[in-house]
Amino acid sequence: MKDLARIFKALADETRLQMMALILHEGELCVCDCMQVLEIGQSKASRHLRYLANAGLLDDRREGTWVYYRVAQELDEDRQILLRAIREFVSAARIADLIERLAEWSRQKEEGATSCSTN
Repeated sequence: MKDLARIFKALADETRLQMMALILHEGELCVCDCMQVLEIGQSKASRHLRYLANAGLLDDRREGTWVYYRVAQELDEDRQILLRAIREFVSAARIADLIERLAEWSRQKEEGATSCSTN
């Protein structure tokens, strides 16, 4: 029960829920992507993502100075059920604004107008 409570606590925060929904939609995001889309600082973004990872929902990988997060590959049944629920209840239409902000940020990064290191 303690493990399940930890998962629910991780998902009970609106910022973390938005991050989880975006990662489910996109597959993988860098900390800087979350910072830009959610308009939060690096330490806050990292802290929220680490909280989700500690709950067993996300895996991370380091690429140079950047850390990328994706849905954990080894999910138990409880976590799989909760992530399916997030996919169902937090549809792309509900997070359309965040997806639009992410698309704009991605265009800026691709054009070289900005990088993760600018914040």
